[in-house]
Amino acid sequence: MNRIQALELLESHLKNKNLFKHCLAVEAIMVALAEHFNANKEDWALAGLLHDIDYEQTMNDPERHSLIGSDILKENNLTDEIVQAVKTHNEMHGLKPESLMAKSLFVGDPISGLIIAAALVLPSKKLDELRSENIVRRFKEKAFARGASRDIIIQCETLLDLPLEQFCDISLKALQGISNDLGL
Repeated sequence: MNRIQALELLESHLKNKNLFKHCLAVEAIMVALAEHFNANKEDWALAGLLHDIDYEQTMNDPERHSLIGSDILKENNLTDEIVQAVKTHNEMHGLKPESLMAKSLFVGDPISGLIIAAALVLPSKKLDELRSENIVRRFKEKAFARGASRDIIIQCETLLDLPLEQFCDISLKALQGISNDLGL
């Protein structure tokens, strides 16, 4: 599946523009991490882009989130690695992410929310004015962007062997690269 086909598939399942932008953000982070790890950027991008494909369908039943999504991806002949990465990104299932792609998606999903929230509290609301130090500082504020699980984000250090500061920097630069698409 190429990116155009993936965007069409995603658009057929998601109508919420902010959720769609979230998927674009996670896609960008996954591409940046793939570059960092010298991995397959196309596959990692697809995992990031399609990771919440079932979110609107499962928002009232979070225990089914990512299970239905992984089935949708399997039906659309995506690789087993992508299907597993999407399936394991929802911590509610207690499934441990095994591949480097899955581990990256697991920690990349919540960091996107923390970065976007940190940009939105700036007077300009622009990603270009945000710095990694701001994100690390906001990371330590437990009341800020509560939905961005610090317990998961910090696992970048053990799952990816990336210090938090470096992980924030890679992720921020990825989002700054698509700031126009995100409206930030």
